Amino acid sequence: MKQRLNLMENVSGAMQAMYGLESYLAKSSLEKNLLHLLKFRVSQINGCAYCLDMHSKDLRAAGETEQRIYLLAAWRESPFYSERER
Repeated sequence: MKQRLNLMENVSGAMQAMYGLESYLAKSSLEKNLLHLLKFRVSQINGCAYCLDMHSKDLRAAGETEQRIYLLAAWRESPFYSERER
């Protein structure tokens, strides 16, 4: 299969910025589960199927419940998130 888009070649600056942000967040004091939720929510907003798949697997591996994963798009109305997570 021919690769459609070489991200490192075409948008290398954007990818470097994303990797820089990832590195910064990994060193931050934010809880890992909160970071996983954040990444999943950003992927929902962006509509990136690849990222949703990747981050949902990360959430499950971290012990997140299916219910909280499914309801993240409705976090404002859901009783399953803490005030901090909101």
